[in-house]
Amino acid sequence: MSGYRYGEYHDGPDPLAPPYDVRAALDEMGDAILSGSTPLDSLRDLLRRGLPGATDRRGLDELLREVRRRRRELRERGNLNGTLERARALLDKAIGQERAELFPDPSDDARLREAELDSVPGDTASAVQQLGSYEWRSPAARQTFEELRDLLRREVLDSRFRGMRDALANPDPEAMERVRQMMSDLNDMLDRDSRGQHTQQDFQQFMEKYGDLFPENPRNLEELVDILARRAAAAQRMLASMTPEQRAELQALIDQTLQQAGLAEQMARLGEALYARRPDLAWDGSERMEGDQPLGMGDAVSALEELADLDRLEQSLGQDYPGARLDDVDEAAVRRALGRSAVDDLDALRRIERELEEQGYLRRQRGKLELTPKAVRRLGETALRRVFDSLDAGRRGDHEQHDAGAAGELTGTTRPWRFGDEQPIDVVRTLVNGVRRGGLGGGDGDGRVSLTVDDFEVAETERRTAAAVCLLVDLSYSMALRGTWAPAKQTALALQSLVASKFPGDAVQIVGFSNYARVLQPEELAGLEWDMVQGTNLHHALLIAGRHLDRHPDFEPVVLVVTDGEPTAHLMRNGRSWFEWPPSRETLELTLAEVDKMTRRRATINIFMLATDERLKEFVDEVARRNGGRVFSPSADRLGEYVVSDFLRARRSR
Repeated sequence: MSGYRYGEYHDGPDPLAPPYDVRAALDEMGDAILSGSTPLDSLRDLLRRGLPGATDRRGLDELLREVRRRRRELRERGNLNGTLERARALLDKAIGQERAELFPDPSDDARLREAELDSVPGDTASAVQQLGSYEWRSPAARQTFEELRDLLRREVLDSRFRGMRDALANPDPEAMERVRQMMSDLNDMLDRDSRGQHTQQDFQQFMEKYGDLFPENPRNLEELVDILARRAAAAQRMLASMTPEQRAELQALIDQTLQQAGLAEQMARLGEALYARRPDLAWDGSERMEGDQPLGMGDAVSALEELADLDRLEQSLGQDYPGARLDDVDEAAVRRALGRSAVDDLDALRRIERELEEQGYLRRQRGKLELTPKAVRRLGETALRRVFDSLDAGRRGDHEQHDAGAAGELTGTTRPWRFGDEQPIDVVRTLVNGVRRGGLGGGDGDGRVSLTVDDFEVAETERRTAAAVCLLVDLSYSMALRGTWAPAKQTALALQSLVASKFPGDAVQIVGFSNYARVLQPEELAGLEWDMVQGTNLHHALLIAGRHLDRHPDFEPVVLVVTDGEPTAHLMRNGRSWFEWPPSRETLELTLAEVDKMTRRRATINIFMLATDERLKEFVDEVARRNGGRVFSPSADRLGEYVVSDFLRARRSR
């Protein structure tokens, strides 16, 4: 029998893991939204923190920390003059070997050769150029000098083509000729592409011939151009990061090496084509490398190339620019810098952002992220649940009116069905009635029951009196200054959810007021912000609430007011708002006139006062005297508890 081994799955995310519940993500966002944050900011905060309950999934902040840690490691990895140091060491070694060979020889030729070695320039590039035509007496020195040339050739090519150093580890004329032919074919392919004559088949044929020279295994010409352009830009930044002396010396070595290899023209042609195609890359600038280990040109360019990737990655992961989205993050750059697990983390974050939209919780309108009604209902349920969690068990309750009717909770009793009844049918009692009447199937024993109209019974439910609910919420700037705006918004959401879920027959209207008043739709509540204007126009808010009550004359009126200041504005006859502070006599008289109208409608106004200044206390006391309503002065964090409790008390008393 075949043996099986089981172990932890390492190749990406668990394929058997249950799908992530985006409602949990919405609840996490809701904490910020209900505290006054916008949907966009709350989504960004969620993505920064990571997925709730997913301990193995990192957020953007942790990925950013990994990027910065990796950047520090790269900068401490080494310095950029490794090729120069190694070239100088090989040059000194070759000269030393040659002198050792010449010293025992008493001939004039040996002395002339020693004089020629004495005149070798101090900089490496000039010395290599001068010794290029020198006829070495020492075989060891000749071999060392050829090793130096091979080093330069491999490092220069590796700085432009990753992996070329390994491909030319054992150089021979055929290998170099193949490199020259590859560069010629590559430039020809780029020229054809610029004329619109390139095809994917051309690229595939190119890779069949030279694919071993490109370990990145690009899939098309665009990917190949991106790979080569990023490396060429890093090579430019490497030179710019050196001292002027080092830069001049290394550039001279590069030029000599390319010229000797017969690649100078093709390399210049390739560089121009790459710059023209990717001018957006960081071709200029410099980096500070702080390590002690000398890096060869290929390794130094690789380090600078990765640093450039990390810089771009840090910017995209930061999401701090207008219109930022996770789709802007380059997955390939994440894989190169942080590995496969980071790609999985990023994909999970993208999935949350995408699922919130696809499952109908978020939508984008004109580039702005908004909550949908579905999301608002969810947040309202969350706000209401928090309110009830803060209530004492004895203060919780539903309706206490038990007249039999067509709506409400089940009473546990039944009655015969009458035409027009909408109550649920009691199946068990209905079948029992049929059996008792003798409607059980004949002797064939099939178990069927024959029913007549008289057998049907319906379940009785409590009768609930419908209410017309008006919640008037102060939107003035003072609410934000006092830190009471977020609790007021949570309270409005909780009350909206309570009425929709427990009292579906009620007609609820939420009115926000500052210098003007306006009706707020449920989907507006979560993303609602305060108005940075002057004025507390309770007069206009009461006018709108009165029209709502008049549209429901048979409903019980419930009016709740949440404010932190006395009225300082009223609506004039021409429809404009008039603001004055301290409040004018006309503002107070018009507002109190609307209070009197509410009293004649039998609507009790209960006011929740979020400030304690004397003017506000005098005004609300006058409203209570005229209307008979109550005045509450809750702390901001208990506002929802007070409003919901008062609403439930009012509904029970009806």
